[in-house]
Amino acid sequence: MAIITLTTDLGLVDNYVASVKGAILKENATAIIVDITHEIPSFDLQKSAFVIRNCYKDFPAGTIHILGVNSESDVDTPHVAILANGHYFIGADNGVFSLIFDNPPEKVVELSISQDTDRITFPTKDIFVKAACHIARGGTLEIIGTEKQELSVRTAFRAVSENNIIRGIATYIDHYGNVITNISESLFKNYGNGRPFKILFRSEDYEIDEISLAYSSVIEGERVALFSSTGFIEIAINKANANKLFGINQGDIIRIEFYD
Repeated sequence: MAIITLTTDLGLVDNYVASVKGAILKENATAIIVDITHEIPSFDLQKSAFVIRNCYKDFPAGTIHILGVNSESDVDTPHVAILANGHYFIGADNGVFSLIFDNPPEKVVELSISQDTDRITFPTKDIFVKAACHIARGGTLEIIGTEKQELSVRTAFRAVSENNIIRGIATYIDHYGNVITNISESLFKNYGNGRPFKILFRSEDYEIDEISLAYSSVIEGERVALFSSTGFIEIAINKANANKLFGINQGDIIRIEFYD
């Protein structure tokens, strides 16, 4: 029984998500459809990559993941199907996949599926669903596309370290207002080497000088930093909204200063 996940910016107010699910069930009535999220901000590739990157490995091998974010195609942005790390991915080659995978996928094909309609504004339903259901039936990628050697690359801002400072950014803010950075636990530990430190944000208006094990390690309303389940440093407030109270937005600089 095939598992097909959906990650889109379609929202939950309109008919779009229901139409995608209906199209899947029309082709494969036994498919298990899992909504990862439909609340990605419109066309936001970074957030969609963050979400799928941090959950797809929790699904069984062979799961098919549809990414319906900024999904229209053009000459420079074809639709693709990908086999990577035992999972299948279907979406537009708009750079999002370069933010999901650390290594090149095992296989990539440029989709050549024809639509049943001449309307080209809803590829998530009219093309991606067809590709997903073909794979779910045991079909190979070669039948629905031609081999593609490289995926489009979108450069992600990486945390850097020099002169006793790590500089990173806020890459994702969850619905609790917790701020996930791009500063990894391994970079922090290797570069810090056990030294005292201060995590600084909002032009040094606030700082944190320890890494806690849980939100509840501090009293309610107190700021806290911890290693999140994503493997990166997270800034939060126990039972409050760090994003709003600290005024941290996606892309803001987060700095860690080490001292002896």
